Amino acid sequence: MAKASAIRESHGDRLFIAGIYTLLTVVLIIILLPLMYIVSSSFSSPQAVVSGRVWLFPVDFTLDGYTAVFRNPQIGTGYLNSVIYAVAGTTVNVVMTVMLAYPLARKTFYGRNVIMVLLIVTMIFEGGLIPYYLLVKNLHLLDTRWAMILPGALAVFQVIVARTFFQTTIPDELAEAAELDGCNDIRFILRIVLPLSKPIIAVMSLMYAVGHWNAYFDALIFLRSADLFPLQIVLRNILILNTIDPSMVSNVDILLAQQGLKDLLKYSLIVVASLPVLIIYPFVQKYFVKGVMIGSLKG
Repeated sequence: MAKASAIRESHGDRLFIAGIYTLLTVVLIIILLPLMYIVSSSFSSPQAVVSGRVWLFPVDFTLDGYTAVFRNPQIGTGYLNSVIYAVAGTTVNVVMTVMLAYPLARKTFYGRNVIMVLLIVTMIFEGGLIPYYLLVKNLHLLDTRWAMILPGALAVFQVIVARTFFQTTIPDELAEAAELDGCNDIRFILRIVLPLSKPIIAVMSLMYAVGHWNAYFDALIFLRSADLFPLQIVLRNILILNTIDPSMVSNVDILLAQQGLKDLLKYSLIVVASLPVLIIYPFVQKYFVKGVMIGSLKG
């Protein structure tokens, strides 16, 4: 049997691939430069930050910004609250999504098309902010941790993606075979469906966790106690509300020093707030790509 000759790329194909790599390289540089600037500024002296001498690498290396961040008790409280909201909220989100998406993926589930239509309607129309606030108030969730978890317990987009994943990955024949062997629905989900659904669960967990970690607006309208504020609200209070009024400072040197410390604190806070997501993402990246691609196929 003769060997199949290798497919040679045409000149046009090579130019197209080279153009794609060039475009991706430019996009990567555009994304990396601001990140490198923020990280470098967080490790630079306040004078270097204010004078604009920082670009890609730290100038006059210092840890004063991070020292000020971790000495602030509000940062620790906000960090802990964000971790609680992210872990508890993601757990509730994933459980609710799987419990709804899997039955909708089964052809034997009566009325699944009607339920899907109702779910899609909620993506197009919403009641508005005032009814949303009144609902949370009437459920006695205001100024409680549940206000950050229960109102967003389910995302319709995630349900659609998970439903498609189950349709394309878990065949009906597998469920019928398990039923013949005496396996009930709950055991089938726990023993067969969930182990085969690691990619989509990883995708949902990452998306839900990032959403909870960056949660800002719900906390702003539902929470009043400072000990319940997530990290994003704490950052807002530090960076926006604690601004410097130039008219209150007569000495220019003092004004520049305070402005430098404020900028240094700002960059350090950005790095500290972004670090958990940057750490988690590499561990779920392989599942992320696979889960999105599989979940995007039409069954």
